[in-house]
Amino acid sequence: MRAGVLHTVPALVPVFHGLLTGRRDDLDIVHVADPSLLARAVASGITDDVVSDIRGHLDGLRATGARAVLVTCSSIGEAAAEAARSVGLTLVRVDAAMAATAVERARSGSGRVLVLATLPATLGPTSRLVGAAASGTEVDVTAHVVEGAAAARSAGDQQRHDALIADAIREASGLDVIVLAQASMAPGAGDDPRVLTSPESGAEAFVAALRSEP
Repeated sequence: MRAGVLHTVPALVPVFHGLLTGRRDDLDIVHVADPSLLARAVASGITDDVVSDIRGHLDGLRATGARAVLVTCSSIGEAAAEAARSVGLTLVRVDAAMAATAVERARSGSGRVLVLATLPATLGPTSRLVGAAASGTEVDVTAHVVEGAAAARSAGDQQRHDALIADAIREASGLDVIVLAQASMAPGAGDDPRVLTSPESGAEAFVAALRSEP
């Protein structure tokens, strides 16, 4: 089966290729990586040109025969979901399953979820996704940017990026769940049982969605 994956971080291509093919070995995956989407979203928000290019990428993936698309960038997740509806393509957001799990865990505890991101552009989309999952419940969702982590990653200092995320996790107290909004943050998660990351759960949700595709 042919499936598409849309990335804004090229380094995530091999990560998700392994996660997906490890779960379903008959997948023929077409990856599209466009870092300009994220760069423009960070600089100016989700502008018309960003939306147009997302739609163009989805159209291109559909033309290759992709039955469905996984979008691995939380910052463009909302826009990608809207674009997918307009082109008639099934799309799975990488952070959707994580958001649902976060709310489920919080409801059985003190009801508090913290969303961490390294980019302000990601904070809104993921926080809204978790908030939508929590609708009608007493789950409280707060959000925080890990200052300096994005700059460290851009400078090629992955160790500092991961250390800053780990520090933010250690400093968080009185919480049931800590959501790492971006897939690229997963290496900094450590072994804190409160932390949820999106690559594994996003890949699992996508493979599950493909089972319903003709």
